Amino acid sequence: MQFSERIQSMQASPIRKLVPYAEEAKKNGKKVYHLNIGQPDIETPKEFFNAVKDFDDKVLAYAFSQGIPELRDSFKKYYRNYNINFESDEILITNGGSEAILFTLLAICDYEDEVMIPEPFYTNYNGFGSSAGVKVVPITTKAEDGFKLPDKDTINKKITNRTKAIMLSNPGNPTGAVYSKEEIDTIKQIALENDLYIIADEVYREFVYDGLDYISFGQIEEIKDRVIITDSISKRYSACGARIGCIASKNKDLISQILKLCQSRLCVATLEQVGASKLVDVSQDYMKEAFNEYKKRRDVVYNALQEMDGVMCKKPKGAFYMIAKLPVDNAEDFVKWLLTDYDLNGETVMFAPAEGFYATKGLGRDEVRISYVLKEEDLIKAMNILKEALKVYGK
Repeated sequence: MQFSERIQSMQASPIRKLVPYAEEAKKNGKKVYHLNIGQPDIETPKEFFNAVKDFDDKVLAYAFSQGIPELRDSFKKYYRNYNINFESDEILITNGGSEAILFTLLAICDYEDEVMIPEPFYTNYNGFGSSAGVKVVPITTKAEDGFKLPDKDTINKKITNRTKAIMLSNPGNPTGAVYSKEEIDTIKQIALENDLYIIADEVYREFVYDGLDYISFGQIEEIKDRVIITDSISKRYSACGARIGCIASKNKDLISQILKLCQSRLCVATLEQVGASKLVDVSQDYMKEAFNEYKKRRDVVYNALQEMDGVMCKKPKGAFYMIAKLPVDNAEDFVKWLLTDYDLNGETVMFAPAEGFYATKGLGRDEVRISYVLKEEDLIKAMNILKEALKVYGK
């Protein structure tokens, strides 16, 4: 029996494919600190659960394909806090940010069209591209440069007659990079001059550190008709399991086309939408506490990495990830070894090998993505395990 080329071309998730090794380590009595996945440990706001508990309809019915009005209205209110004004018919509720990205690619690209993406990038961009028959064209950024975008001419050389869009995560997963005003302006100019869409994955916009100003592509008037924001409640409200995201764009024609895809999968789960619709009422104290906690965790991990021989990492400015270059030939082998052969007092740590976050073969081979989503005391232990493990592994 044959499988499709589409499914065979998809890579296994570098974030999840080593999970069996971690599970085996736990069976053997090891404690594993999971820094491989962006699963926050901060409590989900009570507003979500209370809304679900208060739901008293006698029938759990289909919701509207575009999302329930209360949730679309809550996203409208949320975006107004960032001086972005959307109407209800410019927002579609999706099954997480993942479906938002996939539906966007399906709507704007034909088979073998191209989308440019700064690498390293969220690994599922590759999977979404494969599913949609879209070629991912990497714009390479480097750890030693803090993953800044290259100049305009370098990006322009990547453009062909099949290029349909530039897709960016800002703040970045997996790098933690936050794009400057100059970088945002460069992307704006390229999109205007080449008639490209900008797919702006902005799920980490709450987490921008060190006093940097956050600029959303949705705030730029000149490109409002070509910006497609993909979003999610997963990270800012620590609600990954709710699977609630959205597509937002001032291009009403595009939204009406994507609605066809929403109709084909009927609807997003009703109860999750009910709960998510109340998250816009979460207090600013909750958001400030989450922000301060992640900043503190970033500093713990970053400062520890600076003390390790042979490790290179620029300070990330946003999200809750960072990429570190390690003094190893193959980071995936090293991560496996941490799980199968190493422990420090019965404990070990798991990272995501970074090679799978690149489209260019061979890049990221000596890098790992670190997700600093655990409490401070656990991060201190995890970093000490890494420091001691590198001393042993090098021998």
